Amino acid sequence: MATKKVLGRGLGAFFPEYKEDDKAADASDSSQKEAKEGVEKNFSNTTVKPEERVNIVLFVPVDHIRANPNQPRREFDEERLEQLASSIEKHGLIQPITVRYIGEKRFELISGERRLRAAIMSGLKEIPAYIREADDEQSMAFALIENIQREELNPLEVAMGYKRLLKEFDYTQGEVAERVGKNRSTVTNMLRLLTLPDFIQSAVKSNQISMGHARALISIDDEEIQQKILDKTIEDGWSVRKIEKEVRSLSKAKKSSEKKSSKKKDTSNDPFYEEISARLRRTFSTKVNVQPKKKGGEIKIEYYSDDDLERLLSIFDTID
Repeated sequence: MATKKVLGRGLGAFFPEYKEDDKAADASDSSQKEAKEGVEKNFSNTTVKPEERVNIVLFVPVDHIRANPNQPRREFDEERLEQLASSIEKHGLIQPITVRYIGEKRFELISGERRLRAAIMSGLKEIPAYIREADDEQSMAFALIENIQREELNPLEVAMGYKRLLKEFDYTQGEVAERVGKNRSTVTNMLRLLTLPDFIQSAVKSNQISMGHARALISIDDEEIQQKILDKTIEDGWSVRKIEKEVRSLSKAKKSSEKKSSKKKDTSNDPFYEEISARLRRTFSTKVNVQPKKKGGEIKIEYYSDDDLERLLSIFDTID
């Protein structure tokens, strides 16, 4: 049997420990309040089965709702909040927020923080909320997914959400991609944004540059050069293609310089490094170069397309 959705039932009918001792303050829209009270009168004495305490819509006091600690969104435009608050004051909150019941007369927000903030600004004392069952992992995933679907997060907030799913819930990048409905390569590219210097991340947050511009700057390993190209991009309106062209030019010049001045040890005939390179080539089925340095060294693994990169990432996922 389908789970019922009920708008406006008394909270005590669904949550026995939820005894409403204090009367809620008058709602800004009197007709909405009268309709709600009528529904509560009809259902206040109804016995409700435990399975009906979720997947329902109720009016919940705003001071009984706590923020979602897993909320991926960190920045809210004050002007847009004020506009939404003004609309809510006139018309009420049309779309319910989503919460989960955590006991002791308290709910935790899953999604809809912007609506909750605006509702509080407009003076509402209680608002409609969709109650759903969710653990910590699901709560974070729901909040992330809703914001992504609404395109309300900036790229770095999305990337931080992905990172938290990886760190806190031990997901692989493939599992994150599956849960948020994105391609694996999309998740990988978003996470790479977190490796950028703070000044580039700030430019992304403030919409001075796009995610495409930021991605083009990732391949530059000199922060001073990154800063110069960023300044040019902002001041002269460089396109992503223009940055990529500049990066290729810099890379070509760097390789030419290194070729002339390099005195690094040639390891092409070193049996030890050749044997390691051969093992890695067999493992990854692509060109691998092991290059020792004075301290440590580096391993370069080549890929030739996004699909080839996906294949390599899948191999890494199997490594414990």
